[in-house]
Amino acid sequence: MTRVILIGVGGATCSGKTTLAKHLNRILPDSVIIHQDPQELVPFHPVHNVQDWDAPAGAITWPRLITFLQQVKKTGQIPPDHRSHDHLNEQKDIKIDDQVRDKWVNEFEKIKEKEKAEGERIIWGLVDGFLLYWNKEVIDQLDVRIMLRVPHDVLKKRRHERHGYHTAVQSDPEGSLWRDPPGYWEDIVYPAYVEANKDVFENGDVEQGKPTNRVEGLILLESLNISMTEAVDRCCEVIRGAAVKETA
Repeated sequence: MTRVILIGVGGATCSGKTTLAKHLNRILPDSVIIHQDPQELVPFHPVHNVQDWDAPAGAITWPRLITFLQQVKKTGQIPPDHRSHDHLNEQKDIKIDDQVRDKWVNEFEKIKEKEKAEGERIIWGLVDGFLLYWNKEVIDQLDVRIMLRVPHDVLKKRRHERHGYHTAVQSDPEGSLWRDPPGYWEDIVYPAYVEANKDVFENGDVEQGKPTNRVEGLILLESLNISMTEAVDRCCEVIRGAAVKETA
């Protein structure tokens, strides 16, 4: 018997969510990263007349993503035609302590062996997305819900320091390099982030607001206040708890 546990790793662009997901991917056996890739025909912003890769309602083909996650949970398999553009984008190598990594590698190997002895197998799906907590049906598919929160000015600085984004979609996995036009962060990216997460935090305060009940059990990581090692350690504690809960 195969069980799928989906772990949401959300946050704004440049919040460190993909780095965290990759560390977890290296630790969790039988795990795969599932990226929230954009839809085929990205709409144009009605005011600024540029492609809007960030607006929650139009940037993602939600029915496709929901169906995809449902199928993964049902079958325990990632469809062979699933691709992501993430391998094309630059990623900073933020290391974690070897001791913490090794501790959790050993812990999850023990869980894997225990499951195997009982005739079961856990598949871990790490769902990485900047719009992860906007759609309730997507939220409902997730067994663990993690979000990294970084202040506006830090996000802006990181975004402007990036050389660009590869905008590949399923039909064009190599894609092309997108560079932000002037004002794109200020006029489109950050307002879309606020719009997508206003119900996740009290009074719509994405900077300092406490989580609402919109995302049940949300693990909120204030990324500037903790190291990546601490983030990984905390996430693994929660993930282990999800595995134990599933088998209880």
